[in-house]
Amino acid sequence: MIRSLLIKDYALIENIEIQFEKGLNIITGETGAGKSILIDAMSLLLGERASSEVVRKGSEKSIVEGIFDVKGNKKVRELLSANELENSEELIVRREISLKGTNRCFLNDTPVTLNLIKEVGNMLVDLHGQHEHQSLLRAETHIEMLDDFANLGDELERFRTAYNKLNAYLREHKELKEKENLLLEKKELYEFQIKEIDAVGPQQDEEEKLEEELKILENSEKLLSIVSYIYENLYDAENSIQGRLADVKNKLNELSRIDKTFLEKLGECESAFALLNEVSLSIRSYKDKIDLEPKRLDEVRERLGALSMLKKKYGGSLKTIIEHRNKIGKDYDLVENFAEKVSELEKKINEVRKECGSTAKKLSQKRKLFSAIVKKEIEEALKYLGITHPVFEVNLENDKADGASENYILVDDKKYKFNERGFDKIEFFVSTNIGEDPKPLIKVASGGEVSRIMLALKSILAKSDRLPILIFDEIDTGVSGRIAQKVGQALKSLASFHQIIAITHLPQIAGLAEHHFSIVKKKIAERVVSSIKKLNELERVNEVAKLISGEKITEASLNGARELMGLS
Repeated sequence: MIRSLLIKDYALIENIEIQFEKGLNIITGETGAGKSILIDAMSLLLGERASSEVVRKGSEKSIVEGIFDVKGNKKVRELLSANELENSEELIVRREISLKGTNRCFLNDTPVTLNLIKEVGNMLVDLHGQHEHQSLLRAETHIEMLDDFANLGDELERFRTAYNKLNAYLREHKELKEKENLLLEKKELYEFQIKEIDAVGPQQDEEEKLEEELKILENSEKLLSIVSYIYENLYDAENSIQGRLADVKNKLNELSRIDKTFLEKLGECESAFALLNEVSLSIRSYKDKIDLEPKRLDEVRERLGALSMLKKKYGGSLKTIIEHRNKIGKDYDLVENFAEKVSELEKKINEVRKECGSTAKKLSQKRKLFSAIVKKEIEEALKYLGITHPVFEVNLENDKADGASENYILVDDKKYKFNERGFDKIEFFVSTNIGEDPKPLIKVASGGEVSRIMLALKSILAKSDRLPILIFDEIDTGVSGRIAQKVGQALKSLASFHQIIAITHLPQIAGLAEHHFSIVKKKIAERVVSSIKKLNELERVNEVAKLISGEKITEASLNGARELMGLS
């Protein structure tokens, strides 16, 4: 739902803020007071384009800001996450229109594109009247409405699983075919490179180990000289460190027999003796392993030279060379077995085409069944709303695929175009006058009729509809009396499932408001200013009475207002 709407310096509006509520919000006001300006401003939050002409005289820019509760709106939350925008239970949408013609858009105070604002608006609001932002007039939404009414979520999920699999296979097939000529051209090159790399057979991290070994081998004589010196001094010489330490240990042992305070020093000396012995053994072991053979040195140098040659030719590291070998190996295997791979993939594609076709056919059958139900119920709802001879049709078509196209599914072994909802194309047609053939809704001329058609449709689809906010402008065009009362009751009923904002001139509709706002136009300091006010119960009675009798309120109009409001 929309919690609040702020409009600053927009046309006749200087600064107003409206706090909307759940349920049925009604807006009334005299002709020219600014009701249409309010709707125009609100349409900016839904992605409509704006002109600098809307900026109020004497101001630099117009600002329109709406705060929406999106706590339960999964699609909006996912869209915000996908665009790396702040994601909370509250969404702030703001538009700024500069006198210079610049147009700035914000979601949660982050600058965004107008297209993103429009995308968010399409997930939040349906605005019905003389405006473009009406989902009913977008034929692509009709199939969604029908599917929601028929509760086809599970069937659609099954189809989309197969649809995604088919598209993945088709992409893979296209990539294979595009690769074929390129791979054939490079087959000999790949074969040569594979043999050259495999002849050396580089291993991950091999170079570092070889360089360590080379360093040792190149310094083997020096290493042998140094460790021999160390070992001789520690252990092997006549006057070795280990021998002298053994003498010291024996003397400490004698002392400790006389004075026990030397026991601690004896223990420390024994530890030092054991450690020295361990070092001597380690040095001897290292000395015995030193290889003075020049053959291994030559082998290591030759191996490093071969690896260096590969690095210069194929990349800066062994890792790069190994990755290149793996890639060209796969491509080489592919070109060697290309016909077999393509044949295997085409078999999978054909199987999934049939799977898609079978699921799409079941979807289509259910849509035809529910189309008849929707037709009957909407025609009855339209009659209730004062359109006496309505004809409503759910036009369902399937397009056969072009013979040359790869994008098709198989329905009873016939090729059809498809999308993520199956192979049906659905559009709502309507006739509101006797003797007229049904036409696409986009061609219905009367804004009031479009609003009543939408009201009828929403009344049928209310529980399953995806858009939480419905705005009706001019819904009372061409209706009065008993029909106006029915339109109001339909809006009231619909407000159980949606937040409704409706502009009306009719007391029968205004009397049913759960929240009533009045727009007035005043002259302040030689300037005309529009303002809006939420009415209390007494003010509501007076406003509805005005709609009944005009500016002069009579006792009869007050009684009529109370009766319409259910207060008498």
